[in-house]
Amino acid sequence: MTRAVIFGYGDVGVRCLATVLAHDIDVPLVVTHEDDPAETRWYHSVAEFARDRDISVITAETTTAAQRMESVAGLRPDFIFSFYYRRILPEALLALARRGALNMHGSLLPHFRGRAPINWAILQGATQTGATLHYMTGKPDAGAIVTQRAVRILPDDTAVDVFRKVCAAAEAILDAALPGLIDGTSEAIEQDVAAGSYFGARRPDDGIIDWSQPAQRIHDLVRAVAPPFPGARTTVDGHPARILRTLRTFDIVGRQSRPALFERDGRCYAECADGRSLRLLSVEIDGATIDLATFARLLALRPIDLPLRVSA
Repeated sequence: MTRAVIFGYGDVGVRCLATVLAHDIDVPLVVTHEDDPAETRWYHSVAEFARDRDISVITAETTTAAQRMESVAGLRPDFIFSFYYRRILPEALLALARRGALNMHGSLLPHFRGRAPINWAILQGATQTGATLHYMTGKPDAGAIVTQRAVRILPDDTAVDVFRKVCAAAEAILDAALPGLIDGTSEAIEQDVAAGSYFGARRPDDGIIDWSQPAQRIHDLVRAVAPPFPGARTTVDGHPARILRTLRTFDIVGRQSRPALFERDGRCYAECADGRSLRLLSVEIDGATIDLATFARLLALRPIDLPLRVSA
């Protein structure tokens, strides 16, 4: 029987682990992460899924690299799979997989290599992304590609909307690829890394809105960091605020002399630096969700100027 060790986390980790098990692959060990208490978990737990199926589970936070190496080496796996595991696996660990170590990445490689690929794709205005199954090497997301599938990014999709599409694509391509991997007939194509792009981890300050940007750019930021991610931050009349959802309404043009919140037809809009506007669908001020109908009545009396840049 084919044997695999799984490194995984989150929904992609759960769905891909389930797919591996459906192909009658022996999975004696899952390596995952302890949940971060500072992070709201909105996704399923790989640890819970594995333990429910009597699979041994260890976490990166409670073991050393040497202990993980020893655990994997003792199992002599045919394959090592990484499904949204949050750390780069060292080459010495990858070498323990007798038939190869493969990763599922949330983009169409070689584009958007690195961290937070879905968020970055939306921020860069991409109209598609996808899932890619590829071999792991010492360089992140640079190994030969086994298979990939594209998904559309619609104009108002948030990161979690796209994440769900990518999760479904990941499950589908893994399901289709596993028979060839198991029987040795699978082929892979080397990446042209130079033709792609690489992005690093995102920081909290990256979610601060710069209202000197055009409306499309701000809309992309809002949807890239919309809940369950931290949300796009700004200030409104000096109060901390989060713009959680916007709608493109570029035909609605404000009449302010600078970026500002204003009212039209009982609705709230943000005029951006290019004179185009976004309709506000969800806003928090001072940590509380506001009633936009009431807020619109206030804006009808007095539009509110927006800061070009808010410091952290």
